[in-house]
Amino acid sequence: ILNRPLTLSEKIVYGHLDDPAGQEIVRGRTYLRLRPDRVAMQDATAQMAMLQFISSGLPKVAVPSTIHCDHLIEAQIGGAQDLQRAKEVNHEVYNFLASAGAKYGVGFWKPGSGIIHQIILENYAYPGVMLIGTDSHTPNGGGLGCICIGVGGADAVDVMAGIPWELKCPNVIGVKLTGTLSGWTSPKDVILKVAGILTVKGGTGAIVEYHGPGVDSISCTGMATICNMGAEIGATTSVFPFNHRMKTYLEKTGRGEIAALANENQDLLVPDSGCHYDQIIEINLSELKPHINGPFTPDLAHPVSDIGSVAEKNGWPLDVKVGLIGSCTNSSYEDMGRAASLAKQALDKGLKCKAQFTVTPGSEQIRATIERDGYAKLLRDVGGVVLANACGPCIGQWDRRDVKKGEKNTIVTSFNRNFTARNDANPATHAFVTSPEIVTALAIAGTLKFNPETDFLTAPNGEKFKLVPPTGDELPARDFDPGQDTYQHPPPDGSGLKVDVNPQSNRLQLLEPFDRWSGNDLEDLRVLIKVKGKCTTDHISAAGPWLKFRGHLDNISNNLLIGAVNIENDAVNKIRNLLTGEFGGVPDVARHYKKHNVSWVVVGDENYGEGSSREHAALEPRHLGGRAIIVKSFARIHGEYEIFLPLEAKRHLPIDFNSSVWSVNRNKLEETGPAPLKAVIKHSDGSSETIELNHTFNETQIEWFQAGSALNRMKALQK
Repeated sequence: ILNRPLTLSEKIVYGHLDDPAGQEIVRGRTYLRLRPDRVAMQDATAQMAMLQFISSGLPKVAVPSTIHCDHLIEAQIGGAQDLQRAKEVNHEVYNFLASAGAKYGVGFWKPGSGIIHQIILENYAYPGVMLIGTDSHTPNGGGLGCICIGVGGADAVDVMAGIPWELKCPNVIGVKLTGTLSGWTSPKDVILKVAGILTVKGGTGAIVEYHGPGVDSISCTGMATICNMGAEIGATTSVFPFNHRMKTYLEKTGRGEIAALANENQDLLVPDSGCHYDQIIEINLSELKPHINGPFTPDLAHPVSDIGSVAEKNGWPLDVKVGLIGSCTNSSYEDMGRAASLAKQALDKGLKCKAQFTVTPGSEQIRATIERDGYAKLLRDVGGVVLANACGPCIGQWDRRDVKKGEKNTIVTSFNRNFTARNDANPATHAFVTSPEIVTALAIAGTLKFNPETDFLTAPNGEKFKLVPPTGDELPARDFDPGQDTYQHPPPDGSGLKVDVNPQSNRLQLLEPFDRWSGNDLEDLRVLIKVKGKCTTDHISAAGPWLKFRGHLDNISNNLLIGAVNIENDAVNKIRNLLTGEFGGVPDVARHYKKHNVSWVVVGDENYGEGSSREHAALEPRHLGGRAIIVKSFARIHGEYEIFLPLEAKRHLPIDFNSSVWSVNRNKLEETGPAPLKAVIKHSDGSSETIELNHTFNETQIEWFQAGSALNRMKALQK
């Protein structure tokens, strides 16, 4: 059909088309109808996804699907104690997910199994697969030559229901790697560099495809690290071509037959010669230096050699309070080995970490193997605390007590995301993202001013010494220790099983369908809030302590936009109630409007909804009476929800904070693709103005919107 060489991502994506012969394929324009091979859900998002699936009336999922319990375990004391406490606190949710999985044919990875993306890499990812996951860092699987895409729960439900999944045909950004990684430079530095080049929205609407001779110097898990953090540039996903590093990893993780099959078909699992990329970035790995990105955004890139002086200039705290390694991004055997090699050097000289130090294994397999091989002991001996096999501090599940909220401080992590207050709920925490080896070195030194490539440490006896560049085996010589068996396979027939949801529960709530579109215009909408600056899913629907309400839409709606800055007064969670004239919290004012049958809109800036694939950030405004989100541009996932009207304006949006009233003409919603709608803004002085807005729906999404939601559409399909 295309009659041209294909990129690797095109081969895999187009290879999953529902109707290849009838599908129009134009990068960046047409919508592809796809048939993904699998679905994976983490426990926080799986609650809403399974609640939606239950409401669909379908008896069993149509594709292999799994649930992974990794988000609800809070880091507090240490792995064993924290895991046990989580099992007690979250018993109701875990029981719901396990029973729902058994009834509807979904595999269940129990708490303690590990982080969803690491489990996928170890068990389910393989070259050429298309997998969707209800977490924005699903692209981690690209390290095994997969197209793994983070989606919202509604998309996952579509695929589990056997309905073709829609994706706007991605552009393809090529990153050509030359040279060889060595010394202190790690795979993490590749994506830290790319993030600095493309920024948090530079990859939006595109797949990032790595290629070139430099690829072979990166381990399979290192490639996964790079793909994982591609979510921070807004990319649809990222992918590497199949090579011998992937083959070895597949063999070491018990998938030798897949490795052999991939090897036989290697020409299908690499880009064609002469294929076209929409943009090309070239990085010489031999010249790449260790990087550290932040604070407050993952695309503010600095060479490690410069960060001390940059921090001094900007007034960022130099003392490193906590160093945190692990997470879904950097918790491989190789990562832990390289960090442990630095810990051993320090211990040999009588030094321990000056900063607090935490270690998060990515999976039970990694935990058991680093315990067996002595890495965990070295990391503990240097001052580390080994946490549970879970997301923990990376997503705000961290009971941090060493600083008070509001106290300015610095932490360094090997995580992927460092938005304001994300890790510890403290907006004054300056979080920096870097590699596990740089985190370990900075935790030992205790300051951002330490450059491990050039600077000396001082031993207790006064001896000055330099750390030798870290080393670590790519894979364990004695194979992996699987650890405890934490997987529950669904029975062949679960039709006789029951899934109980207590009506009195404050954590689980069966869903009520949203109302259908009346066909009329939206009239007399109030502006709930005009958000100033960046508005991520963390601002719209915070994680941390709110994770426990992910299965209860009404309760979690009490965090709606509580982290967003109100442009009227530069305050957080303080907005004007246009009915009373008084100021209140965002959810409180929204509920007041809903009680009085007043619909409302949110007005924002660029890249609204950047961050996790968190459908709660879309569900909550609709639940509390919101009808439209009006911004300059949406992040990839957030503009695709069909439960509210996503509108984009290309110019400044005027706001009258006293009594601005909006009306939106929706009569053109029958048109396909971005079509102009008119909004009339009535000001308090009696004047009005009309502006044009574009909606982001395609033809199918319009049908879903008209039905009220994908859930409503699925119910209709059962009749």
